[in-house]
Amino acid sequence: MKAISKTMKVLAICLLLLLAFLVLNPTVVTKANEYTLIKQFGQVVRVESSPGLSYKIPLIQTTQNIPKMKMIYDLRPSDVTTKDKKVMNVDSFVIWEITDPVKYLSSLNASIEKAEIRLDNVVYNSIKTIMSSTSQDDIISGREGLLAKTITENIGISMDSYGILVHAVETKKLDLPDSNKESVYQRMISERNNIAAQYTADGNYQSSLIRNETDKSVKETIAKAEAEAEKTRGKAEAEYMQILSNAYNDESKADFYNYVRSLDALKASLKGENKTIVLNKDSELAKILSGN
Repeated sequence: MKAISKTMKVLAICLLLLLAFLVLNPTVVTKANEYTLIKQFGQVVRVESSPGLSYKIPLIQTTQNIPKMKMIYDLRPSDVTTKDKKVMNVDSFVIWEITDPVKYLSSLNASIEKAEIRLDNVVYNSIKTIMSSTSQDDIISGREGLLAKTITENIGISMDSYGILVHAVETKKLDLPDSNKESVYQRMISERNNIAAQYTADGNYQSSLIRNETDKSVKETIAKAEAEAEKTRGKAEAEYMQILSNAYNDESKADFYNYVRSLDALKASLKGENKTIVLNKDSELAKILSGN
């Protein structure tokens, strides 16, 4: 019995020591994805932002953990009117982070739900401001990044007082309301067709100018070539006649020339099946044929 009683006392003492250690434990463990706020009598006296162990005063100081990482909040889809009075449906999300845990605790009581309500209002107002000053065509063409960047820049430091930094606002879906989607599509098709027709007309006009200029150049080139050819032919004929004149300049050569020309004339006359010719006895051909 005495042995059992002694064992019970030892166990009781161990339990008391363990309980005291748990109650009076001064160590604080801070993880990589969180801030640890050390509070004394309800006031924050220290913020641990680096992962690892730290210490607090038992019974006097308490701890509270706040996320230290980028978070995503998915905003509810909403309709926004553009500069040219067109309604568009925007479905977006925001990437945000707590950068000042003390401000976050004092202004929002470290509540994620309250932070998201503030983000919802701020982001929606920024989207409304930017899109209401931008035409629908520019919004559609800027959906690849420019629109989101402009919306984020417009938010600026408006969440600083809550200890929150907005990294980016991204649009998941940017579409037209079903009620006027078809009419807008038809208008856009008509506008694109008008632009295409204008490009076609401009292209045809430029093509006609080029064709006219080319035809004019070709005609001028042909006329110049024909003039040069005619000039060359005239020059050649003149040289030919000069050569003949020089060749038959004396009387003996002139008689031979007349003889050859007479034979050529006779040959030219003997065409077809009729080989009969009638000559005057005084003609050069008659003299040649008669041997005179």
